[in-house]
Amino acid sequence: MEFAFTDEQAMIAETVKAFFAENASSERTRAAMAADGVDRALWSSFCKELGLAGIGIAEELGGAGLGMVELSIVAEAAGTHVAALPLLGLAAGARAIALGGNTDQHQAYLGGILSGDILVAAVEADAEALHFADGKLSGTLPFVPHGVAADLYVIASSLGVFVLDRKAAGVSISAQTTMDQTRPLAKLILDQAAVDRLDDADKAHAGFRQGGWLCLAAEALGGSQSALDITVAYSKERVQFGRQIGSYQAYKHRLADMMVDIEQARSAVYWAACAVDEGDEEQALALHSAKSFCADTYRACSGHMIQLHGGIGFTWEHDAHLFFKRARSISSMMGDSEWHRQKIADLVMGAAL
Repeated sequence: MEFAFTDEQAMIAETVKAFFAENASSERTRAAMAADGVDRALWSSFCKELGLAGIGIAEELGGAGLGMVELSIVAEAAGTHVAALPLLGLAAGARAIALGGNTDQHQAYLGGILSGDILVAAVEADAEALHFADGKLSGTLPFVPHGVAADLYVIASSLGVFVLDRKAAGVSISAQTTMDQTRPLAKLILDQAAVDRLDDADKAHAGFRQGGWLCLAAEALGGSQSALDITVAYSKERVQFGRQIGSYQAYKHRLADMMVDIEQARSAVYWAACAVDEGDEEQALALHSAKSFCADTYRACSGHMIQLHGGIGFTWEHDAHLFFKRARSISSMMGDSEWHRQKIADLVMGAAL
């Protein structure tokens, strides 16, 4: 089967590629890293001028009425530049509310989220870490992406999927020391904090994971491609012993390995996105495959990027460390690769029995 973007999807891809290339500069990303990890001017343009926050949300709920393929296109473009945006919170949180919320919950939250006026953070928690009773939630969530910058939190667990206002009584938030400063983590402590439990927990949790896993996988794909492109460009500029370093066989072999892995990762992302959009029975297998393979590919490609740049690749001034740190954080978010591969094994073995 040959997969190709529709004309509309190709147009979206070109639009977001140009948008991030023009606006998500290294200088702006580094400025956001020094604050709370969000480039607010970029986020405002993303949501208000281009209306990209509504991708993946139905039109009747105020969204663009597009699907997971389009969301993946946007996340891939953002990952290409390691953009300092709360995209994970949007992808997981807004989709959870859209699929699992009732009419009142849609009206209460989605308008502000999709306009960019409300920043949402999304976090998945073990039920053992939480206590829920009488509409109030207690517990500690130590690793909340963009937790300090967020106005609203969407918390997914086996107890349900909850929406929490940052200003609610009993909410305490503090910044953590974080490797990936473009998506900093925070500790969220809840002490009998009032929460809004989404109406359909199963649909909300499914939407949370679909959006979150695909966002991370597509970001990893975009980051991997950039790692290759930047390294290829460097291989043509750097001369050693009278030759471009890219002309050496060992160097070319490493670049070829990166390219092969990236093409496989691309197939994994868009297979998963199509499976979700079409309601395919293999969507769980596709999602676990995309998250695990793309995260592993990004870690490998960002590591190769540093090694193949030599000494300059280890410096703060070079952007290689931005890709490497984002790759490491993606690997650990919403289940590491070992966890996802175990889920794949369970699905395959279960189908074989």
